[in-house]
Amino acid sequence: MRTIFVMFDSLNREALEIYGGTAIRTPNFLRLAERAVTFDNHYCGSMPCMPARRDIHTGRLNFMHRPWGPLEPFDNSFARQMGEAGIYTHLVTDHMHYVENGGTGYCTQYESWEMIRGQEHDTAKALVQPPLAELAEHFDPRHYPLEKLPADRPATLQTSDIIAWRRMRHAVNTMFVKAEEDFPTPKVFASALEFLELNKAAEEFFLQIESFDPHEPFCAPDRFREEYATGRNGGVLDWPSYERVADSPEEMAEVRANYAASVAECDHYLGRLLDWMDDNDAWKDTCLIVTTDHGFLLGEHEWWGKNKMPYYEEISHIPLVVWHPDCAGLAGERRRAVTQTPDLAATFLELFDLPQPVQATGQSLLPALRGACESAYRSVIFGMFAGPIGIADGQHVYYHYPVAADGEGFNLYTLAPSHMVRMFNTEELSQAELVPGFDFTQGAPVLKVPMSPDNGEAGLDAVRNRPTETQLFDLAADPAQGRPIEDDAVLARFRREIAEKMQRHDAPAEIFDLYGLERRTAEAVA
Repeated sequence: MRTIFVMFDSLNREALEIYGGTAIRTPNFLRLAERAVTFDNHYCGSMPCMPARRDIHTGRLNFMHRPWGPLEPFDNSFARQMGEAGIYTHLVTDHMHYVENGGTGYCTQYESWEMIRGQEHDTAKALVQPPLAELAEHFDPRHYPLEKLPADRPATLQTSDIIAWRRMRHAVNTMFVKAEEDFPTPKVFASALEFLELNKAAEEFFLQIESFDPHEPFCAPDRFREEYATGRNGGVLDWPSYERVADSPEEMAEVRANYAASVAECDHYLGRLLDWMDDNDAWKDTCLIVTTDHGFLLGEHEWWGKNKMPYYEEISHIPLVVWHPDCAGLAGERRRAVTQTPDLAATFLELFDLPQPVQATGQSLLPALRGACESAYRSVIFGMFAGPIGIADGQHVYYHYPVAADGEGFNLYTLAPSHMVRMFNTEELSQAELVPGFDFTQGAPVLKVPMSPDNGEAGLDAVRNRPTETQLFDLAADPAQGRPIEDDAVLARFRREIAEKMQRHDAPAEIFDLYGLERRTAEAVA
């Protein structure tokens, strides 16, 4: 079996016509859905970017033990398992977080990989003295606070300075983008199509095509931007901070238009891949899976972004479309089975007749693809470390919060002590102790490190922004999640199921107290 896995980043399912979206033309997602099977109840797992990718590699949730960070030394990786079984794996990506300290270990699980430079704040072009005044004329200061930057970078940066420096780096990158083929997404798909052309005679391989778009900044080639142009005059507004909406309707429309252009770009280049499938009659022997890691709020619920608010459906309920040559007779069908990100690893392995590691908790999507799980009850949990825990079952969704909002009592468990950009500092490491591992660490002990209450990679901001109402929603009656409900029976069931799933993932003992949940004894579980 040949398998192509396409993952976009921050793709809001409601931006796609196959899920009822009307604001953006996405003909190639429609084209794929007409041939393949669309999943209607697919959810994320651990959030955001790198935690999601750890779920994908290991086939299990990781947000109960650690926030953002590298692949751990004891982690199983589906890509490494495939390689050890003689299956060639290749990754093409422009996801710049892979080359930061907190993203190490993932790319090297593949037999080969290519990193396309220049997304977000990746320093693709090294300008010692960037033309700040010139750039400030082009970008809106609310998204690009370039006026805060001194002529010379200081030795120590405050948080606001870091944001300004990162956005300046993206502004610099745009100076060197002269034509559509210079943008990262076209480069990603060009590289992927080159791999496919070079290896189209191969009977077996796994190709992962990973596009950072439509993740912010929403920067797309002119022809896509022109299609959704608002007519607004002013600096570029394409990188909203994760915060409550305080923009005018005109400004909101501009940001949404730039996101629409980025989604349209993704759709177009997905179409290039579908063209290759058509031209090479690859549908008969190649599986194609298309999804995202999480969604993004574009003003819905009066928020921009993710991470700092309840994980509303726009964030956690994500698209998934699957083509399998053996299921050609199911063209255009839809599935209501509840699935989530960790299920991908089990699916990839089953496609190549490989066993799932005992540490994995995900379920292969193939039975659901064939329609075998439509009536089976399943709930899934999702979230960020130390943040609210979401649970969904296809009918209701609920966000369960820690007892306290200060983050005290949470410990990180790791053998790869790194934050998103920097390694753990000596103060953090001085508090670490080596403790027995968990059921997934394969006998290895781990470092137990008290979490700092200002850890921006955890879900603490979402807890601090907790709504006053109980966050239980009936999605059938209220798909927009505008009216929380009270239902003691559903709440009790969901809380019990969250605790059971935490226990299934061998969550640290203190986590249960921190969330006010009951940990069952071994005798009770048996």
